[in-house]
Amino acid sequence: MKPFSQSAGGHAPKATASFPFNFLRWRFVPVFLGLSYILYCKLTSQPIFAHPLPQHTGPYAVGAIDIEIPVTPVRTINTARFKRTSTPAFDLHTVLFTVYYPTTYAAAKASTIKRHPWIPRPLSLRAQGYAKAAHISNWLTDKIFEIALRTLAGSITIPAAVDAPLSDTATKYSQFSTSWDRAESQEKVLEQTDIGGHPVILFSHGTVSSRTDYSHYAGELAARGYVVVMLEHRDGSCPGSMIKRKRLPKEKRLIFDESEVETADGKELGVEDFHKAQLSFREAEIEEAVRVMKLINMGRGAEVYELNPRGEGVDLVNWAGRLNTDEMIVAGHSYGATGAMQALRGGPTPARPFKGAIILDPGKQSGPLNRDINVPMLVVHSNSWSSKTSIFYGRAHFDTVKEIVEENNGRGNPTWFMTSLGTSHPSVTDAPLLEPWILSFTTGATIDVYQGLRQYVHVAEDFLAFLGDGKARGLLAEKAEFPQYDAGTGLGVWKPGQGDNQQVWEEKGGWWDWRSYWQIHVSATGSSGDKN
Repeated sequence: MKPFSQSAGGHAPKATASFPFNFLRWRFVPVFLGLSYILYCKLTSQPIFAHPLPQHTGPYAVGAIDIEIPVTPVRTINTARFKRTSTPAFDLHTVLFTVYYPTTYAAAKASTIKRHPWIPRPLSLRAQGYAKAAHISNWLTDKIFEIALRTLAGSITIPAAVDAPLSDTATKYSQFSTSWDRAESQEKVLEQTDIGGHPVILFSHGTVSSRTDYSHYAGELAARGYVVVMLEHRDGSCPGSMIKRKRLPKEKRLIFDESEVETADGKELGVEDFHKAQLSFREAEIEEAVRVMKLINMGRGAEVYELNPRGEGVDLVNWAGRLNTDEMIVAGHSYGATGAMQALRGGPTPARPFKGAIILDPGKQSGPLNRDINVPMLVVHSNSWSSKTSIFYGRAHFDTVKEIVEENNGRGNPTWFMTSLGTSHPSVTDAPLLEPWILSFTTGATIDVYQGLRQYVHVAEDFLAFLGDGKARGLLAEKAEFPQYDAGTGLGVWKPGQGDNQQVWEEKGGWWDWRSYWQIHVSATGSSGDKN
């Protein structure tokens, strides 16, 4: 059959003269729909192509404050300098972090301050950092990256009320919510009691990341009663950060590596020495953040507000005595996990008063992992981190991490090591929430992005509750069934009703069927031998 009918004379009928018009008309449809979608996004302040960040769940609403405080005197962490300018590379001038904290829904609703953008301004700084990290930075590529960022995520904001008052109640421990739906989760009201203030968690980000990249994870913990301090590191790992000090010019700090710095006497700085300098710098930033939080708790919130060039924190004066700054928790992801472990050396100390640590995907290329640990730890690997065998200082990275966990358990510090099935390295960040299909396609994650983050939050609740009352619950009460990662027992393989979890599954709901989502490698409650 021919595509168009012909007349007896072999000529196409006159009606086909409209073919170009019809073709162009149909081609116009996707253009029209695309323009309509863009207009809709503009009118509703929605990001183009990306998903907006979801609202936080939990009994509390979430507040957020950006704080940057000068370090006086300036701390020289390492004498290395930039080759191009001969200026110090590791002088600590200020410490910058965002505090996510519990507030009331009424206070959050009443807040009129503009929400924080997910990509801090200026966008050009972050764009230049990403281009530099990809080793293609120049005027043209920097501008292309900036346009892409503005289009994909420029309008995204973090759903936390800026400068809302801190909640009056503190959390003893939290119950699990079975849904991310706010109405359902609010039914699971936390047990609240006066225990000396809200628990404080200091979180260290990974490389090519910033303080905003984990905003939803931090917000979910804040919605459950915790104060989460999200640091932004100026050690060369953040794509781009703006150092601000009152009455002084702003200073850009872009990502950099060992090829851009040298020793004070002009010699090359090796990779290992560069990582040592970075980790020492991170440790100093953590100490400075601890100092600031202690000042706030001591009643010097007004002073912190006056020193803060970010112009936020007017309510900090009312935070006096409402934080538990004597027993903090340190946490981190990737390079930040390595840094968090580093901060546990010789502790707890007044400068690093950490009573526990949450370690997510400890670094594989960020230097040796600290073994001088004397507090309980929760170590979580993403599926991609456990499934890929990486040689780490002559042995498998997985085996090194497991040995550190077992050693800490042997010293009487309850420590757990487990793998979150179906997840990938970025699963704890905001990226999968913003671009779920792209992240799943490029990283191999097979778990639903909301379920993946939900699992990270739930196990953190288990551990934080344990630090509060010493009772192992949820995953922490289970025995280790997988001495090694088992690729054949992946996400969803375990089905409800198998084994001894049938009654719990029926009573507590599907997420309690933990074998569908986890493999426990080391447990403080012991081992059950062979897996089921």
